[in-house]
Amino acid sequence: MSHTNIVTIGIDLGKNTFNVVGFDATGAIILRKKRSRNQLEQSLANVPACLIGMEACSGAHHLGRKLEKLGHQVRLLPAQYVKPYLKGHKNDFRNAEAIAEATQRPTMRFVPLKSAEQLDLQALHRVRSRLVTQRTAVINQIRGFLLERGLPVRQGAAALRLALPQILSAPKDNLSPRVIQLIQDLAEDWRHLDRPPPKPGPISSTPAPYPPAAVTVIVGATLDPGFQYQFTVRPPVRPGIEGINVK
Repeated sequence: MSHTNIVTIGIDLGKNTFNVVGFDATGAIILRKKRSRNQLEQSLANVPACLIGMEACSGAHHLGRKLEKLGHQVRLLPAQYVKPYLKGHKNDFRNAEAIAEATQRPTMRFVPLKSAEQLDLQALHRVRSRLVTQRTAVINQIRGFLLERGLPVRQGAAALRLALPQILSAPKDNLSPRVIQLIQDLAEDWRHLDRPPPKPGPISSTPAPYPPAAVTVIVGATLDPGFQYQFTVRPPVRPGIEGINVK
């Protein structure tokens, strides 16, 4: 890219290729290129500092931080704010043009660029949300299996935790051995998902007392540099639930 009159660039992000459209001060298109990931960074390094817009999708924050180091002013836009500026049927270049158009609007609402630490913390929250969803699904599945066999349990994890030992130890008129084993396996999964994570602590080179497949991620929170979040993802080891006889 040898264009020195570019003032605004719109980038349509992809996994491996990126479509780039550049405007001059009059709003005319003077750049329309398709670049690979490596070519994009090398090309934009040779362009004078300008305004660059991208949709706030996967990889946008990482690329945005790199472009800011090159001296560019990076703006991330929600995808729904770009759609009104799209001309004709959507394709990659038209989408990049619409992004550049929307980036120039003085009243546009942009997405703040996240730091690497903020993305790490966001990833931890997403993993936790997935585990909570799985835990709820396991509890509801146990309750559903019991209800199908005439054994209703009132709503709530605490109620099921109290009722399950009595149900499994009672005479097996309504529950076949196969279903009992299935519920016991689900109870073990529940115990695994319900296990509290270890307390936060300093980063240590001493191996953690978990199986080799366990992964521990420690992230320094941006709001308090002296505090660390520690989150451990363990392999499925299927321990039992306290108070429930799974033998």
